Amino acid sequence: MSVPQVYLILKIWLVLANVAAFVAFGWDKYCAKKGRRRIPESTLIGLAAIGGSAGALLGMVVFNHKTRKLKFNLTVPVLLILQVAILLILTMGL
Repeated sequence: MSVPQVYLILKIWLVLANVAAFVAFGWDKYCAKKGRRRIPESTLIGLAAIGGSAGALLGMVVFNHKTRKLKFNLTVPVLLILQVAILLILTMGL
């Protein structure tokens, strides 16, 4: 597999992970309002951890969801910083 192919797969992965995280935060907020079964917090954090931290953070802000939870206010931004750093290292070849 060539380097451009790897980058394409990585881009697709990141887009899907971020969309999934954003949608999950929105769905969980909807379920919270309707009294329905919720998405476990570990799943929401897990989506952020697998590359969806930007989508998770955006979902937190847009849906005003999990913004009072210290676990989310610390974990999601730290994951985002780490993921951006990893992407910079990969793309700059450091």
